[in-house]
Amino acid sequence: MKKKIFVRGPVLSQSGYGEQSRFALRALRSRDDLFDIYIQPINWGKTGWIWEESEFREWMDQRILETQVRIQQKQLLPDMSLQITIPNEFEKICPVNIGYTAGIETSKVAPQWLQKGNEMDKILVVSNHSKDTYVNTVAEAKNQQTGEIFPYRLETPVEVVWENTPLAESTEAIPGFNPQKDFNFLCVSQLGPRKNMQNTIKWFVEEFVDQDVGLIIKTNTSGNSRIDLEYTERTIEAILKPYPNRKCSVSLLHGDLSEGQMRALYEHDKVKAMVNISHGEGFGLPMFEAARLGLPIISVGWSGQVDFLKDKFLKVKHELNPVQNHAVWDGVVERDSQWAYADQGSYKMSLRMMYKKYDEFKDQAETLKSDIDANFNDKVLYKLFVDSILGFDSSMLEPEESLVLEFE
Repeated sequence: MKKKIFVRGPVLSQSGYGEQSRFALRALRSRDDLFDIYIQPINWGKTGWIWEESEFREWMDQRILETQVRIQQKQLLPDMSLQITIPNEFEKICPVNIGYTAGIETSKVAPQWLQKGNEMDKILVVSNHSKDTYVNTVAEAKNQQTGEIFPYRLETPVEVVWENTPLAESTEAIPGFNPQKDFNFLCVSQLGPRKNMQNTIKWFVEEFVDQDVGLIIKTNTSGNSRIDLEYTERTIEAILKPYPNRKCSVSLLHGDLSEGQMRALYEHDKVKAMVNISHGEGFGLPMFEAARLGLPIISVGWSGQVDFLKDKFLKVKHELNPVQNHAVWDGVVERDSQWAYADQGSYKMSLRMMYKKYDEFKDQAETLKSDIDANFNDKVLYKLFVDSILGFDSSMLEPEESLVLEFE
């Protein structure tokens, strides 16, 4: 008998959690002989919603509508829930409840995450960094009746389930995109405290101020609006203001691109390598997408991206230090937590090495591409995900092949 699974998450959002939600749906749908899937979409911050037409989007819309009708008629009685969000939002709503989270980019989680996590039957995370951080965090709790102080930790089992994104079969033109430099680094990231975009840009310019090298920034702050574009432009202009006579270039690609346009960006013959010196990543989807297409990567060797980059990237040295005050988010990012701060000299040296010894690092990237093709493909990851949901090897329940009879 099929399991009725209630999936709550930002399935329509243009965000990391949105991509994670859609990965989960694709994995579950790959075994539609095992699951009846019901979907309740939620918003995710100020991010936009996906707009591409596809068979998958039509299927999601149909399942969302079916779920809403059943909820209104009080006819939805799922066997389990899959809640794709930050743990603050976890709830006991079904006989079995599984939390699926990605936003662990620091050295510890908030006490609320421990408490809400312990209400779940299982927690799935997207990297070993996330798992290690979650299970190793210890909070100080107080018994309200006795006043006793005791260590409080996560008791719920945690499993790592990596994710991926769909790979467009072909490229799609990006209107107005025509890099003027022959050698360009690429950074795909939102503007925000965690992403360290200011130093990504500033240190690049200082290293190549008198050379014809480019940095392409594909970014936004929180949306695709004209206001967001103008704010992003002003932010980058302020970073560049001290370098009016630079020969290097910094160009902006603002807002969302289709899967085909993203592939065109990663495979453009003038885009040579990706850079990312963020303070921490739950998984690092843009780096994953770039590495899957053979683009060399420059990054710090800490947090979620290490799972798929392994040792096949140009590693920037870093130190762990407390998060900035303006990055503290009560109940989510703790004031006494730490994340990675890239070393300026090491980042500049890595940029220079990539530029001077590009062929060497391109060969390394091709090796990484082969590794990702073998270990992070749909077949491998979908089975890993389904096994984690079921709690056993799903190959034991492979669909039986239809019996074909021939008559003379």
